[in-house]
Amino acid sequence: MKTNYELRYAANPVDAKSYDTTRLRHDFLIARLFAKDEVNMVYSMYDRLIVGGAMPVDEALRLEAIDPLKAQWFTERREIGVFNVGMGDGEVRVGDETYTLGYKEALYIGRGERDVTFMSKSKNEPALFYFNSATAHTAYPCRRVTRDDAVKLHMGALETSNERTINRMLVREVLPTCQLQMGMTELEPGSVWNTMPAHVHSRRMEAYFYFEVPDGQAVCHFMGEPEETRHLWMKSGEAVLSPEWSIHSAAATHNYTFIWGMAGENLDYNDQDFYPITDLK
Repeated sequence: MKTNYELRYAANPVDAKSYDTTRLRHDFLIARLFAKDEVNMVYSMYDRLIVGGAMPVDEALRLEAIDPLKAQWFTERREIGVFNVGMGDGEVRVGDETYTLGYKEALYIGRGERDVTFMSKSKNEPALFYFNSATAHTAYPCRRVTRDDAVKLHMGALETSNERTINRMLVREVLPTCQLQMGMTELEPGSVWNTMPAHVHSRRMEAYFYFEVPDGQAVCHFMGEPEETRHLWMKSGEAVLSPEWSIHSAAATHNYTFIWGMAGENLDYNDQDFYPITDLK
C-alpha cells in the first residue's frame, strides 16, 4: 500500500480575491482521492480538517499517522467520519471490531482507536472510502450510520431546480462527536442547485465531496465572500475546501449527490449566516 498526503495552508479572503483559476484550484480543489491500493489525504489548516480517500483492491489499507500529526497513530488525537462511495461493499476494521459499509453508509470512529484498516469485499467491485478527520478532545464510541438513521430534511422544489434531501448522519442528533459533523445531500432528477440561499458560518469550515455526477457532466462549485464570489469546475469524485469566510454552493449539468463535512467551534447545524440570492456578486 501507499500513503500520500499534502498540506494546504489557510488563505486570507483579501488575498483570495486576486487568485486566478490555477491558484484557486491549487489551494481549494482536491482532485486525487482514489487510486488503487492507496490512501490519499489533504491536511488542511482550516480547523486542521483532513480530507482523504482510500481504495483497497488487492490489499487491505491501514490508516497511518502522517508526519504533520506528530502522533504515534492516526486517531491518537483525532476522530474520523467515513463514507463508502464505491459500488462494492467494504469493511472497516477498528481495533478488534469490523464494520461493514454498503453504498452511502457511514462510520464514526472515535479518538484513541489505534488500528484502522480499510478493506473491499470484492477486488472486482472495490469499496471507495471517503473520510474526514478532525481533532478530538475526548473519545466517543464508534458507530455505523445509514440513511435510515439520519435526520432527514427535504428542501427546495423542482420549480427552483433545487429539490433535495439532506441526510444529517454524523451529527449530534444522531451520535456524539467532538467537533466533526458529516452528512449527505441527494438532489432529485431535474434539480441541480444546492445550498441555496447561500450562507457562511464563521464558526466552522466545511468540505464538499461531489459524486454520482455522470460521465460527460460537471459541477460548478461557487465559493468566496458573498460580495466577491468565485467558481471551480469539478468532476465526480473530487472534493473542495470551503473556508469559514466562504459561501459553498453549486450548480451542475445533471443532478448529483455530495457529502459535506464540517469542523470548528460548535456543533449547531443551524448556525448559519444567510445571504439573499439577489445580494450575491
